Amino acid sequence: MPPSVLSLLLLLLGAANGNLSRDESQPTTSDETVVAGGTVVLKCQVEDPDDSSLQWSNPAQQTLYFGEKRALRDNRIQLQRSTPNELTISITDVVLADEGEYTCSIFTMPVRTAKALVTVLGIPQKPQIFGHEQPIDEEKIARLTCRSSGSKPAAQLRWKKGNKELKAEGTEVVEDPNGKTFTVSSRVEFRVTKEDNDAEVTCTVDHESLQNSERSTTQKLQVHYKPTAKIEPHPLYPREGEKLQLQCDGQGNPVPQEFLWEKEGSDAPLQLSSDSILIFPFLNKSDSGTYVCTATSSMGSVVAKYNLDVSDLPQLPTPHVHSTPAPPPGPSQPISHASSMATASSFTPAPVQDASPVPSTSSTYHAVIGGVVAVIVFLLLSLLIVLGHYLIRHKGVCVRHGETVTASRQQSPAEVMCTYLTHEAKGSDDAPDADTAIINAEGGQAGGDDKKEYFI
Repeated sequence: MPPSVLSLLLLLLGAANGNLSRDESQPTTSDETVVAGGTVVLKCQVEDPDDSSLQWSNPAQQTLYFGEKRALRDNRIQLQRSTPNELTISITDVVLADEGEYTCSIFTMPVRTAKALVTVLGIPQKPQIFGHEQPIDEEKIARLTCRSSGSKPAAQLRWKKGNKELKAEGTEVVEDPNGKTFTVSSRVEFRVTKEDNDAEVTCTVDHESLQNSERSTTQKLQVHYKPTAKIEPHPLYPREGEKLQLQCDGQGNPVPQEFLWEKEGSDAPLQLSSDSILIFPFLNKSDSGTYVCTATSSMGSVVAKYNLDVSDLPQLPTPHVHSTPAPPPGPSQPISHASSMATASSFTPAPVQDASPVPSTSSTYHAVIGGVVAVIVFLLLSLLIVLGHYLIRHKGVCVRHGETVTASRQQSPAEVMCTYLTHEAKGSDDAPDADTAIINAEGGQAGGDDKKEYFI
């Protein structure tokens, strides 16, 4: 027999044996995975039911459905499909206790069964972060713990600070009291700086039950750091005669609550209070000098300086920023310039480019008032001069029946008549022209001295 024919016969015999060995009455099922609170569908199929019904039972071997008949009173379990070749049921609102092997049976001779493993995933709870309750001093180590319970299987935790991933120092998994879920804890450590104040630290839990979503918690760090200070003048260009306020702008966490004002070269402090503003009601040249502000918080002290030069020339702004902290005073040591003030750099006001004097507002007012007074005095003097000249040029003459008398004599009004003539008008009544009137006036004055009296 040719080899090719022999091979073909062997293949046919193998196929025949396979068909004979397959049991068409054997039911088939599949394993299912469901998230707690979800719905699972169990399907059982058979090619040849052999006039028998299919049956589903739970891990406790309690019958759920026999054919289309409900056997267990559980409203979560519903019939989806019942035919001689298929029995499909569903379980809603799945809980962890529903996990286990479910059995599909067909009562033939012998009884045939198939198993379906139902796995219930425990959803992890929202993670919690511990260790951030109290502020952390700068340059110290922050130790944070993230914890999440209820996951099945155990969840994974990861850390981020801002957009930067943090490496966990260790992870711990503990079984929950129910014996089915787990609690996962993760620790992280890192050194904090002042830039970490209000930084967001996030712990995220990853688990297959979350279905490509994530569950996370974010907390802000509170970092205490040493203060900084700078002095800002108001107005920005102080001048003589004006009001000036120097504000010591202290920044830090916590914010400085005590401010010491001093003037270099002066023994006594100018001001020590919680008020950060030093006020000059009326600037004068004696206020010129370097002023020092020491801002103090629980994290230490810092010094800021401002160079004040009082003149009629406007000053350029002098932002003095001092970030060199002074050590905080001891509990029994008072704050003083000598004990708590650290040396710090300062900016000196830039020289004024335009050297032309700029009059102050008060100088302008003085000039205007002086000008007005001068004008008034001038007008008064001019008026006095004109009035004197007028009175000299005009004299009073009293005539009584052709006799000249003085006005000081006691005469009755009916007997005396007074007239006022100028020197040029004397004798002009009888003169034919002006020249003759002048000559007559001069001659008449000389000849009539014994008969006339003048009064002013």
